[in-house]
Amino acid sequence: MSDLIRLPAVCFCFLFMMSCQNQPGLKFSPPQATKNDSTLKLPVVLSDSGWISLSNGVSLSEWHTYGKKTAGSAWNTDSFSIHLKPGLKNGYQTAGGGDLITNDTFSNFDLKLEWKIARKANSGILVFVQEDTAKYKETWNTGPEMQVCDKDSNEDAHSPKHEAGDLYDLISSTVMSARPAMEWNQVEIVSNNNQLDLYLNDVHIISTGLWNDHWKKLIATSKFNTMPGFGSFHSGHIALQDHGEEVWYRDVKIKKIQ
Repeated sequence: MSDLIRLPAVCFCFLFMMSCQNQPGLKFSPPQATKNDSTLKLPVVLSDSGWISLSNGVSLSEWHTYGKKTAGSAWNTDSFSIHLKPGLKNGYQTAGGGDLITNDTFSNFDLKLEWKIARKANSGILVFVQEDTAKYKETWNTGPEMQVCDKDSNEDAHSPKHEAGDLYDLISSTVMSARPAMEWNQVEIVSNNNQLDLYLNDVHIISTGLWNDHWKKLIATSKFNTMPGFGSFHSGHIALQDHGEEVWYRDVKIKKIQ
């Protein structure tokens, strides 16, 4: 028996690869994963950490369009992101889009995600959304929204309480910490013990009590004062807004707080 046959299998594979590289016209290439390959996933969240991944990079299995059973065709996954690629408009939203909401509902939680938005574009992250389409036509009829927009050139970007990071039409951020269009921003939203805290790029930008007299006054002086039920629910869906413009969300995860 020759010495070559006695070599361990791994050595034989190495020798084979090297020989391929040294032969003209013969090239070794490692297997390439495709977009729909089930191996293309975000880092696995440890089961004992309490974090629940809401974006695996290859499907929208944890989400559906508001009032629908599945996600609209305008929402896709690419480059490990949840991506809204707008086309024809249906009102202010994208045809085949609509606001994307979680299948599950949450009350006390710690939500983390990243967003990136196109130039001049607008979107939002909503919490405590009620999916009762007979009573509420839109997600924002019930759910308070953390504004997501191009901080420099969106038409709504410099209106009071409408800037990136603001609790939309309710509370302005303490400081502008959003990054320019097409750059990733890190968000953390914590709802715990009747308190809501918002962070943008590691800056604590908003802190407010929920469902108390001050909260009710904020709603009474906002555009939502004619919407019965707005901001009154203690549990609901998380929503990503379709405002008819291009936006990406990634690494979305949530931890329920007991």
